[in-house]
This record gives sequence, structure tokens and C-alpha cells, in this order.
Amino acid sequence: MTEVSMVRLYILRVMYAILGVAQGFIQFPLFLNHPHWTLASSAVHSFLAALAALSLAGIFYPLRMLPLLVYELLWKSIWLLGIALPLWLSNQFDPATRQTFYECIGVVILIPIIPWRYFFRGPADPWRFNGRPKTIAATAD
Repeated sequence: MTEVSMVRLYILRVMYAILGVAQGFIQFPLFLNHPHWTLASSAVHSFLAALAALSLAGIFYPLRMLPLLVYELLWKSIWLLGIALPLWLSNQFDPATRQTFYECIGVVILIPIIPWRYFFRGPADPWRFNGRPKTIAATAD
């Protein structure tokens, strides 16, 4: 099993706290003010509010919540490479795209912080049962 140092665990906790608090301060007041959103934008804001809440769980469980940071890294990287870069290369980088670019580019800090060896360590979970499946006994109240 790959060990993760205490220093890295505390750095991960700080990242979860920053992500959770920053997104929380942005998203939760928006829900209290009930702005007029389209269906798509309301889904995005709901996703980001859930991300903020789950990030706070990462403070207590930094390794169990690693998929959350990897997902954050992936979706922002996909947006940067698939949307921002082509717009920049074609000279269509408008102010809204520039603002979103600055909101997303900070994700690169996660690349050296995520303990990749731990994340990709094996063996994987089994695909089938070995022997008889385990059952959970029901108890009477």
C-alpha cells in the first residue's frame, strides 16, 4: 500500500477547505436570493453547491474524497483545452470566456498536490464474488 505523508494530507485538507468555503460563499447566497436561472444554469449552480458541501467532507476524509479533486481537475482541464484554447487560438476570447478562464486555470495547482500513486494504486475492487456472496442479516427491532 502506498503511504501518504501527513504533510500532504494537511495540504489536501487545506485544498478541500478552500474549495468548499470559496464555492460555498459563491453558491449558497445565490440560492437564498433565488435569481432567475435557466434550467442549464440552475443545474450548474446545484452541481457547484454540492461540490462545495462534499469538499467540506474532504477535510475529514482527504483520501476517500480524492475522486472529487480529480473530477475538479478533469472538468476544468477539459474546459480549458476543449473550449478556451480553441477560442483563444481563433481570436474569439471574449470577456466572459476570459473570466471563466481565470476561474478555471487555478486548478493546475492540484496536479502536484494529488497523491497520484495512492490514487492509482492496485489492486482494483473485484468484479465478481469469490465463493458465496455475503449477505447482511436482518435484525428484528
